[in-house]
This record gives sequence, C-alpha cells and structure tokens, in this order.
Amino acid sequence: MGGACSRKRNQLVDEDSVHRGVSGRYCKSGSSKWLGTSFSRAAADIKQGKGKCPSLMELCVYKIREDINQHSTFSILPRDISQQIFNELVYSQTLTETSFEAFRDCALQDLNLGEYPGVNDSWMDVISSQGPSLLSVDLSGSDVTDSGLIHLVDCKNLQALNFDYCDQISDHGLERLSGLSNLTSLSFRRNNTISAQGMSAFSGLFNLVKLDLERCPGIHGGLDHIKGLTKLESLNINCCNCITDGDMKPLSGLTNLKGLQISSSKVTDYGVTFLKALNKLTLLNMEGCPVTLACLDSLSELRTLKVLNLGFNEDISDAVLVHLKGLGNLESLNLSFTVVTDGGLRKLSGLSSLKSLNLDARQITDAGLAGLTNFKNLRSLEICGGGLTDAGVKNIKDLSFLTLLNLSQNGHLTDKTLELISGLTQLVCLNVSNSRVTSAGLQHLKPLKNLKSLTLESCKVTANDIKKLQSADLPNLVNYRPE
Repeated sequence: MGGACSRKRNQLVDEDSVHRGVSGRYCKSGSSKWLGTSFSRAAADIKQGKGKCPSLMELCVYKIREDINQHSTFSILPRDISQQIFNELVYSQTLTETSFEAFRDCALQDLNLGEYPGVNDSWMDVISSQGPSLLSVDLSGSDVTDSGLIHLVDCKNLQALNFDYCDQISDHGLERLSGLSNLTSLSFRRNNTISAQGMSAFSGLFNLVKLDLERCPGIHGGLDHIKGLTKLESLNINCCNCITDGDMKPLSGLTNLKGLQISSSKVTDYGVTFLKALNKLTLLNMEGCPVTLACLDSLSELRTLKVLNLGFNEDISDAVLVHLKGLGNLESLNLSFTVVTDGGLRKLSGLSSLKSLNLDARQITDAGLAGLTNFKNLRSLEICGGGLTDAGVKNIKDLSFLTLLNLSQNGHLTDKTLELISGLTQLVCLNVSNSRVTSAGLQHLKPLKNLKSLTLESCKVTANDIKKLQSADLPNLVNYRPE
C-alpha cells in the first residue's frame, strides 16, 4: 500500500481530518478540541523525565489519575478541574465504568468518549447527569443503543453529538434526539439502519449547522425532511449510493450551505442543476458521480467554490475543463483518475488561486508539467502513476510554497528528481515511491529541514539509510517508509 498514491478515494475533502481519534477511523466532533491543549501528555512526558516543569495543577491531576480508585466523587470540585481529570483519564485509557461513576453530577461540558473501549448504555446515566451543562458528546464506535439515547433528553443544551460507527442505533433512537433543538452538529457516519422515515426526527433541529450521514445507505428520500434547516452549512452524504437526482431538489433551498459532499452517489448532470442556487457553496465533492460536460455548465455559476472534487470519472476530459475558468476562487481541485491530458492542464492556467492540485493521471507527461509554472501559490501537488521523468520535474522545482509533493508510481524518476526538488525547503510531506531513487540520492534531501513524512517504498533505499539521514540532517522527520 505504501507505494500507492497517498491520496485515497474520498479523502480529499474530509473537513475534519485534523481531529482524528486514536485509531483515525472517524472524525471527532468539536468535543475533541481539548486534545490540542490537554496537559495530560505533558504530565506523562514529565513522569518519563522529559518536557517542561509541570504546574501544580498538572501534578495534582496526574496524582488523581494514579489513585483514581480512591475517589468516589468529583462533584464538589469546580467544573473545570473535574473536566481536566476526566480528560486525563480518557487520554491515558484508565477510565472505567466504575471510575466514571465519580463524575456523576459534575456538570461537565464535553465528554469525548469516541472509540473508548467498553462504552455502552450503562454509561449513559452518568452522561445524562451532567444535565444542561453538557454541550458535546462523542460516543463514536460505542455499543450504545436506541435505549441509551433516551437518557439525553434532559441535556437540553447539547450542541454537538457524534455517533459514528454506532450500528445499534436506528430510527427509534433518532426519535429520542428530536427535542434537542440546540444541536448545531450531528454525525451518524456508517449507519445501515437509519432510513428516510427516520430522518423526520431531524426536521425540528432548526439550529443544525453540520450534518454528517456518510455511508448511510438507507436515506434516499429522507433529505426532504431537512429542507427547512436553513442554518445548515455542511452536509456530508458521501458514499451513499442510494442518493439520486431527486434528493438534490430539497437542497436547493439551503442557501447557507457551504460544504456539500455527495461522492459515489447516483447524482447526474440534472441533479447538479438544483445546486445552482447555493451561492455560498465553497466545497463540493462529486468524486465518482456519473456527471458529464453538462454538469460543468451548472458549476460555472458557483463562483464561491474553493474546493472541487471531480475524481474517479472517465467523462471528465480536457473539454470539460474550459468551464472551470470562471472559478477564480478555486483553491483545491481533484482530477485524479479522470482522462485529463497535458492539453487540459493548459486550460487551467487562469486558476491562479489554486493551492492544491491532484491529477493522479496516467495521461500527464513532462509536457503537461510545463503548465504548472503558472501556479505559484501551490501548496499541495499530486501526480501519481503518470509518465513523468526527471526532465518534467524541472517545472516543479520553482514552486517554492509546496508543502506536500506526491510523485509516486512514476517509474522513470531517478536521484536527479531529488536534486531538482532540494530547493523546496517548505516541504513537509514527500512521496517518490515506485521510482528509481537510490540511497545515493538521499543526500539531496538534507536541505529539507521541515520534512516530517518521507515515503520511498519500492525504491533502492533501506530503512537504515533513511534513519541515518534523519539523525544527521532531518530532525523533524517522524514518519518514513520503508521503516
């Protein structure tokens, strides 16, 4: 797998990809924000003799974690301290159903239990005891069922709920959420039991801003129930192959919609015509949808678009791209696994705002790369599986803002390519897998001090070669292959 393109199908526009859980299987809700500022990691590092000097609070919380079985309740503590203790227990994977009881009536605001082992309906009573203070709950990957959701009815101020991968929740469970009118974010990714009828429970969630129903195969016809949610800004129904043109019509009135993901659906050119009214749309993912040239006529009116994914569609050709020239705000474009050629790239020359371009196209050659010199603002470039040679890479060497470069599957690239890109000192991720790069070429990577990820699988390079480069010249390199 390491030698393949790093950009997988449906990966381009995952809005929450920076909020990954322990396993990275799903995207966290807003309740995971504490992970970015949590001191628990620092406390653990201090225990091991590294990191800065801990604060008194850090030491106290760490001590409580060590002696958690001696504490029966934290309800008398200020809420922010109880929250920090809870966060530390979750982070360190030391929270149990028994120790969770100590947090009853603590008025906690955020309960991030996404993919935490053992969470089921028996935990829900303590969760509900937080009452109106509770703002966000992440129970992704848990064994919570419809019965467990009844406990949330008293948490009237809930703003964010995440039930990704909770396959024991059905339409009956959704009914118990219908009264949570303060919800702004709701996620039920990969649920096989939610149906169009069950989505009627969403119709009263008038404050909903974000709704994620990715991989929910039974929701065809249910989008009619959300047509009144005029505050909705983000809708993800990726990989719901039940979605058709008829499902697009209810969306035409959601004029505040900024992000729409309908990849791998059955939406055609006709369905896209209903999107023309969405004049605030900045993100549109139609990867794998059976759209053609006619679709681009509709898209050309969406002048606010910043992210567009048209990948995995053999009807997207050079002739289509001329319709993109009016999208002057476009920053990210995915044309991977289309039939776009060198000639098509020249038609993109007017998209001067592009920061990310994914071609992954075998039809792109050295001649096509000459057109990339116009894209001075590019931060991310992926051209995998094409017929590129070192000569073509010369057209990339001056794209000085690049932080991600993926040239994997180009079997003619040699050590000369590494020499040519040695001046791209902003690079953080580099992939030149399945090429002719050798250990001798690694010397050219020494100037890339910002490099954190390096993939050279199926090259004449060993893990030991990369380790030597890391220790001597690339101290920030944390992920590399082969390893």
